[in-house]
Amino acid sequence: MSDHDSNLSAAAAQVERAQANKALRPSIAGFFDEATNTVSYVVHDPATNDAAIIDSVLDYEAASGRTSHGSADLIVEYITSNNLKVKWLIETHAHADHISAAPYLQEKLGGKLAIGADIIRVQEVFGKLFNAGTDFERDGSQFDKLFNDGETFSLGEIEGIALHVPGHTPADMAFIIGDAAFVGDTIFMPDFGTARADFPGGDARQLFQSIKRLLSLPEATRLFLCHDYKAPGRDEYAWETTVKQQREENVHVKDGVTEDEFVEMRTTRDKTLAMPNLIMPSVQVNIRGGRLPEPEDNGVSYIKIPVNAV
Repeated sequence: MSDHDSNLSAAAAQVERAQANKALRPSIAGFFDEATNTVSYVVHDPATNDAAIIDSVLDYEAASGRTSHGSADLIVEYITSNNLKVKWLIETHAHADHISAAPYLQEKLGGKLAIGADIIRVQEVFGKLFNAGTDFERDGSQFDKLFNDGETFSLGEIEGIALHVPGHTPADMAFIIGDAAFVGDTIFMPDFGTARADFPGGDARQLFQSIKRLLSLPEATRLFLCHDYKAPGRDEYAWETTVKQQREENVHVKDGVTEDEFVEMRTTRDKTLAMPNLIMPSVQVNIRGGRLPEPEDNGVSYIKIPVNAV
């Protein structure tokens, strides 16, 4: 058995243990940011109150270039009112549609900032695109922990494991905590489908393989998604589903859809999609671990927009 397969088997075994023992299942609170259609999560072990914050959002007004902390402060209030202890601030990938609030939350609440190890590849690509200066290290050092496929961690008594699920970007990770999988942008609600794969380093074939890997977890595995856009005909936002539901109903990748069919669909569809509204500020900040570029000699940080380069 390859390391890739054995890591998936370890994740499946972890889920099964949690399904058999309620004490190994985390409590989960979702915080939906309608401005960016992003869901952030607070995940904690009820026995110890050890917690992780996943995919937080910094409020950003593009027209004025102003940041604020309303969304992040809702998480701070939840953490403090429930006496939780933040151990991890986890990014599933370097988001292109919102800025991470992880440094702000880390300052307020503590914890280690983590992302997948292939963030270094993303930093290299976008460091060149934005002509980042010598102050920008392309080695992942902006993060406290770089997770590789199969690496484990814990929230109190609850086990966690990281799985590399590239395709949307090279660095995407899914974090399985107890019986719950936080899958980032790999997949959306079954009636909406899957993530795009046309960003630099993205690959529709890789994305299909990553999704199939996730959908090999036990059928009752809870899947928590990073975004929702309300598919046509649905009036409410939703962000929790299961492996079973995805395999039976996902409009892009349910059982029976072949890899070639998916790649053709995804490639064709991606050609029609506009870039995310906040891609320029989001990527520049998120490859820095959520920190703004260093201020220039006037004390102001600047977001670059490359002209005719994308």
